[in-house]
Amino acid sequence: MFQSIFRTYRTHAGMVAIMEKRSALLAIAVGGLAAGALDLAQACILFGWDIPLAIAGGLLGRQAFQGGAATYILGVALHFFIACSAAAVYYTASRRLVFMKEYPLVCGLFFGAAVEEIMRLIVLPLSALHSRGPYQLKDLILGLAVHMVVVGLPISYSVRRFGNER
Repeated sequence: MFQSIFRTYRTHAGMVAIMEKRSALLAIAVGGLAAGALDLAQACILFGWDIPLAIAGGLLGRQAFQGGAATYILGVALHFFIACSAAAVYYTASRRLVFMKEYPLVCGLFFGAAVEEIMRLIVLPLSALHSRGPYQLKDLILGLAVHMVVVGLPISYSVRRFGNER
C-alpha cells in the first residue's frame, strides 16, 4: 500500500514539474515573441526597415550594413533572442518577487524602462558598433516610453497569464 501511495506521489510530483516547465516556457515564449514583434515593428516604422541590419551590426560590426538576407535574418533572430531573454529574466524574478505577477501594469512599465536603459547604457556600448551618446532628451524619453509599453507590458502580462502559481 505504501509503495502505491509513494508511486502515486512521485508520479504526481513529476507531472507538476513538467507542467511548471511547460508553463514557464509558454509564458517566456508568448511574452518574448509578443514584445519582440511589437518592438521590431515599431522600430522599423519609426527608423526604417534596415533596423535588423543594425541589430546584426551589434554582433558583426559596421560591415553588417552591407549584408544581405542572411544578415537581415540574423538581426531578426538576435532581436527575438534578446526579447525572449528579457522575458526569461522577468519570469525568473517573478518567482521570488510575487508582486511582479500581482501588479503587472506597474511592474511591466518599470521593467520596460529597465530593459531600455540596460540596452542603451550597457549592451550597445559593449556591442561591435560601440554605440554611445550623447543622446538627445527626446530620444531618451521616446525610447523609455516605447519600451515601457511594447516590451514591459507584453512580458509582464504574459507571465501573469501563463506563468503558473507555485
